Amino acid sequence: MQAFEPTVIMEHEAVIAQLLGCDYFEKLKVDQGNNYQSHRIVDEMLEILAQIAELPILQEIRSSQAISLEVDETTDVSVSRQLDLHVRHLDKEGCVFNHFLDLVTLEDGKADSVVAAIKSVLQKKELPVDRLYGLGTDGAAVMTGRLNGVAKQLTDSFPKLVSVVCAAHRLALACKDASNAVRYMAHFRNHLQELHLFFINSANRSATLRSAATTLGLNDLKPPCIFHLLSQDLAVQNLQRSLPAVLAALAEEASTRKCPVAKGLYTFCATYRFVAALYLQADVLPHIAMLSKVFQRADVNFLHIKEQVPVTLVTLGRILEAGETPLPGTFLARLHQDLDNPGGLGAFSIAGEEERIRRGHVILEHPREEMWARFVRDVLKPYICSLESNSERRFQHIELMGAFSVLGPKAVNSNDVTNISMLQTLTNKFIPGQDATVIQEWTSYKQHVGAFKDKTHAEIMQLLANEGRMGRNIPKPLPSIFSGAGHPRLQCKLREGFLNDEHGEN
Repeated sequence: MQAFEPTVIMEHEAVIAQLLGCDYFEKLKVDQGNNYQSHRIVDEMLEILAQIAELPILQEIRSSQAISLEVDETTDVSVSRQLDLHVRHLDKEGCVFNHFLDLVTLEDGKADSVVAAIKSVLQKKELPVDRLYGLGTDGAAVMTGRLNGVAKQLTDSFPKLVSVVCAAHRLALACKDASNAVRYMAHFRNHLQELHLFFINSANRSATLRSAATTLGLNDLKPPCIFHLLSQDLAVQNLQRSLPAVLAALAEEASTRKCPVAKGLYTFCATYRFVAALYLQADVLPHIAMLSKVFQRADVNFLHIKEQVPVTLVTLGRILEAGETPLPGTFLARLHQDLDNPGGLGAFSIAGEEERIRRGHVILEHPREEMWARFVRDVLKPYICSLESNSERRFQHIELMGAFSVLGPKAVNSNDVTNISMLQTLTNKFIPGQDATVIQEWTSYKQHVGAFKDKTHAEIMQLLANEGRMGRNIPKPLPSIFSGAGHPRLQCKLREGFLNDEHGEN
């Protein structure tokens, strides 16, 4: 508790004040009646120091060529709803900086309240809204609602604004929506979670699982785990490899300990459809997880979305086109071989289509070819189609974001028709009616870019900005402003975030 005492805080304030070039603490007349250690005085001093530290940062932002906001809702220890705002801006050299802007208390979580809070902060900080080009959010419905979401309302007020949702979060939501669209895949995901909880919450059950794994010759076995996209990929890969051990552990729990949960999980998992769905996920999720990792890089550039998303969709499309003839080398291609392996899944009574034996109903045995055809028709095709459509829907700004590649080094050798099309996409959004002027400047711009073939997109824009070559009508390097948009809560929320030096370093 010592760190929260007023005396300790005063000592920290004195150090901070000295760093800021302030010597007033040395001139304070401290006596028995005036010790300046009450919480009210300390709070006032902190507020004054924050304003002094914030002023040069705000001046840099106000003179910036382009700015964008990152917003996210959160709650404090008193469960009060708050809005966290960060700002990204370009300096005169074309470098991108990120700063904590404000933490505002919200009356409710409605879009109108969030929009009002954002506009109030912009007005209070006197930020140039005419140069506000980007908005980064986490993809919640209140933020991205098509009719009355925060992004929609702000875009109506600031037409040049482009709303960008955290790419990794968008990808996770697309996968979740795809699973929910196919009833069985939703049940599959829920049972993975139940399977994880069944083993992780009991030391005895975990020991039974390890014992079964040892018997089957499986080492380094971990209980199935699923919480988010990357965890789901790891859980599926682990479960696919250790499914015989999991089924053996569930069977033992159901027979020796008469556990109804184990019996229910075994009945669901020991089915042809569950095994096929598990192998399908083992084929699909690595591609999705790889894409997610690209978007979670600290230096991610949103131009990568234009390149990476279509590649992943093409890969998924090949699985769909293969239909009832799985692609060689995939898990689905060895499904029937594994089901017949007496040392693996062949040792268990893998049932047919039915997930549960209903009382009074007789389960009819179907030929394996018929069960595979049903799985492809009822699960595989709907799931892949839903995954493709949801990915396209979640990345709806892909054409606009991809158009910024016309400002990169690859555009020098690209088709002029393609380049002009991308320029028109950008001008229609940011400077409508000036297509001819922008295309005219593009000719000179292209010659300058040709001299920097070995540079990245961000490096080229910085060089042009430094040398004053960037045409006044060429759109600013907004992808660097957008990159990193997502969850501001992952960044520093402390008030010390105001204490950034002139280079933008904490």
